[in-house]
Amino acid sequence: MQIRVKLFATLHRHHPIARPGVPMDLQVPEAITVDDLVARLGLPRDQVKVVFVNGRSRPADWELEAGDEVGIFPPIGGG
Repeated sequence: MQIRVKLFATLHRHHPIARPGVPMDLQVPEAITVDDLVARLGLPRDQVKVVFVNGRSRPADWELEAGDEVGIFPPIGGG
């Protein structure tokens, strides 16, 4: 199935074709979870803080569906 993924801030460094905040259309297997996607993309789990699916924060065991739009964010610091 096809989904659209955006990696934000520094997470793009862990994927060869990703650019920060630019969507990537990916083919993934059916019944893939958020956690499976993070692993498939080669992202260090400790660098993933929040995952949004279709604009809503979702847990690691959330099962993705065809056409979902996924945004993955690292921890963000600020002052």
